[in-house]
Amino acid sequence: MSEFTLADLEKIVSERSKASPDASWTAKLVAAGQPKAAKKLGEEVIEVVMAAVVGDRDNLTYEAADVLYHLLVVLKIAGIPLQNVMAELEHRTAQSGLMEKASRQS
Repeated sequence: MSEFTLADLEKIVSERSKASPDASWTAKLVAAGQPKAAKKLGEEVIEVVMAAVVGDRDNLTYEAADVLYHLLVVLKIAGIPLQNVMAELEHRTAQSGLMEKASRQS
């Protein structure tokens, strides 16, 4: 199993975002701005859903990787570090999902 992490991918996205848009897909997405990057993320999410619905495990794996990558690009453009998302997830796991959701409805 690979030791590759989302933090590693975040670093790669950050590095490639500084490249010429002619040389890097990441730089091209960043240069196009948040609307383009967010639209691409949405397209990838739909592809994940479709692969999951039909039970296509290989395509689900492939498309899930695309979702994670494009999410990190969207976060990069927004100036939100992955650590902020991880901290939010850590906070949420302090209680059950049902309890957390109920607390938001009050």
